[in-house]
Amino acid sequence: MNAQTFSALAEPNRLGIVDLLLQGPLPVGEIAKQLQLNQPQTSKHLRVLCDAGLVEVQPVANRRIYGLKPESFQELDRWLDSYRRLWEARLDRLDDYLKVSQGKKPLN
Repeated sequence: MNAQTFSALAEPNRLGIVDLLLQGPLPVGEIAKQLQLNQPQTSKHLRVLCDAGLVEVQPVANRRIYGLKPESFQELDRWLDSYRRLWEARLDRLDDYLKVSQGKKPLN
């Protein structure tokens, strides 16, 4: 995972675009309309998302249809998985500590 991915997703409008594209591919105009952005602004955000490898574009006649690039999100999920395991282990230890401190679990 690279910094460009996180930088792209850190901007609220771009994150909104990603959330919107979860429902399926859309043309620029529809993305702009649903997020109440102007089309040039939307196109700039989409370019950043494309450069980060998060979104791909399909030209259809004179329209450009944007959709999420699943491989990038799978890579992000794999990267996050190591942190998930770390936090799950810590939360399990906290849960055990709380149960012991409340007398609900005997000390090992």
